[in-house]
Amino acid sequence: MFLDFLFKNKKNNNTSNDKEKISSTVTRTNNEATKIKNERTAVRKGELGEYKIDIQLSQLPKEYLYLSDLLIRNPKSSTGFSQIDHVIITPYGLFVIETKNYQGTIYGGKDRKTWLINGKFKILNPLLQNYGHIQALKNFIDGNYHQYFVSMVSFTKRCTFKIEEELRKIHSNQLVIYDVELTEFINRKVAVLKLQYKNPILMKDDIELIYNSLYNSNILDESIRKQHIESIQLKKNNFDKTTDENKCAVCQKAVSDKVKSFCLSNKKFQGKIYCYEHQKDL
Repeated sequence: MFLDFLFKNKKNNNTSNDKEKISSTVTRTNNEATKIKNERTAVRKGELGEYKIDIQLSQLPKEYLYLSDLLIRNPKSSTGFSQIDHVIITPYGLFVIETKNYQGTIYGGKDRKTWLINGKFKILNPLLQNYGHIQALKNFIDGNYHQYFVSMVSFTKRCTFKIEEELRKIHSNQLVIYDVELTEFINRKVAVLKLQYKNPILMKDDIELIYNSLYNSNILDESIRKQHIESIQLKKNNFDKTTDENKCAVCQKAVSDKVKSFCLSNKKFQGKIYCYEHQKDL
């Protein structure tokens, strides 16, 4: 009977371990599947967002010229290149647009190195990113035009802004907008610049000169573009790793530093971090 007891106990332990392994595998598989699904959804939403912007760009006055998806050399960039979503050349200024496909509440300021989504997920300050793009563009444009750049960062309407008020005021040369506001903000900004300069600062020949210079500087080589994207993704992954320690071990949901400290100081969680919902399951 004693041997039977040991056998049953060992069998129960093995069964328990097997269940834990299966549960862990299922959780990991589900997380990977969710990640892939989210990535595919993000791509589709990103393409839709770009489409909405392209439609607006096509409706701008005919004297405006624009380029999209520019890849230009930038020695100061970690990849050696800068990829710029949109450049719009108007008689009263050059608008450089950086588009972002996020969902949630955006917290940030123009001088902050990182911004937050929903107060938890960190992203690099998109205005600083766009500043780097503008500096790269200046390498291909006559210095007489360098003072006329306007930086715009466009988010989808799936976001809510909790940012510095200055970044939403039309007199600023650093603007954060919703994608559906693009033409509205460009037209309003041009109207302000018309009052400031009285006469156009860029004639038709100037606009065409800048356009052709950027057009000829655009790198179309697919292998270079692919390498650039892979480098950016690697950089992003390394950035994301710095925030991985603040994610729930089960659902990968980001948690606050307070929740992280609570979990790590509680022996019940065995050195792992759990969100409020999964803390209840333990």
